[in-house]
Amino acid sequence: MSEEKKIHVEDGDQKVEEKLKEQLADEQEKTFGAEGTTEEEAGTEEAQDKQQKQDPMEALQEENAKLKDQLLRTIAEFDNYKKRTLKEKTELILNGGEKTIGAILPVLDDFERALADTHTEDPAAIKEGMELIFKKFSKTLEGMGVKKIETEGQDFDVDFHEAIAMVPGMGDDKKGKVIDCVQTGYMLNDKVIRHAKVAVGQ
Repeated sequence: MSEEKKIHVEDGDQKVEEKLKEQLADEQEKTFGAEGTTEEEAGTEEAQDKQQKQDPMEALQEENAKLKDQLLRTIAEFDNYKKRTLKEKTELILNGGEKTIGAILPVLDDFERALADTHTEDPAAIKEGMELIFKKFSKTLEGMGVKKIETEGQDFDVDFHEAIAMVPGMGDDKKGKVIDCVQTGYMLNDKVIRHAKVAVGQ
């Protein structure tokens, strides 16, 4: 190869190399910013700078506004809860006995029918009718949890009995025991609602 051709080839290689360098520089400029960072990194840095530049007083005011809003919402919810609870309590006081009265009304109807029946003058029939009504009423009360306090032959117990008289001379076996029940006592779901008034042996 002659000297002239050799120089020409070397010049061509140099041009190709320069062209490749230019293309590589263009690619880097597209991908990276002026300081060698990607567009995504540049966006993140910009947001961080903005956050750092934000006035601390503004940040505190925003936080205060959020907390105030939360507090107002909580107070409103609690106020609504109080109103709802008060309304339910009032309704319970006014209408709490509705179920009880509804259960007793059929017994009242039986009494009305018995009183309206003027055709029967037979004492046995009247007594039988009254006994049926009494049994129905007792069963109705039992269904609502009302139970009679047993007193016959029971030991005197202040939790269930109220002594209104002491009966002496009943013997040792009757001492401290209920001799007679003057007024029946009742319990509602295992709670005494009226003590039995009794006479106790002394």
